[in-house]
Amino acid sequence: MVEKPIRRGRPSGALIAVACAIAVASCQSDEAKTEATVASAESTSEAQPRMASYTCAGGALVTVENFGSSVRVVGPEGESLDLPASPATQRNRYGLASDAIVLEGREALFMRGGHEPLTCMR
Repeated sequence: MVEKPIRRGRPSGALIAVACAIAVASCQSDEAKTEATVASAESTSEAQPRMASYTCAGGALVTVENFGSSVRVVGPEGESLDLPASPATQRNRYGLASDAIVLEGREALFMRGGHEPLTCMR
């Protein structure tokens, strides 16, 4: 019986073909990922009004002007903040640095750096 020497260092053609098939099957274009993310966000949260006022704990008032990809928030102390969607495909989470707002249905959670978060209702 003649033994064949074991070849090392090179993957076989079959192994390469299987690896390529797995890699191709797991690929998805960025556009398809974005569309799936947007569709998911739209289906799980109701559309927010263009302009809304929220009453917060302790009687504080927060006003939100919604542009879709960003919001302008006027906080309880009269400060105005322009916050981009975070991540960019979201339409209910907006934030920049230590400031953020999350809009879910009729509720808003407003967070400012150095302040207690405010839970507010429309």
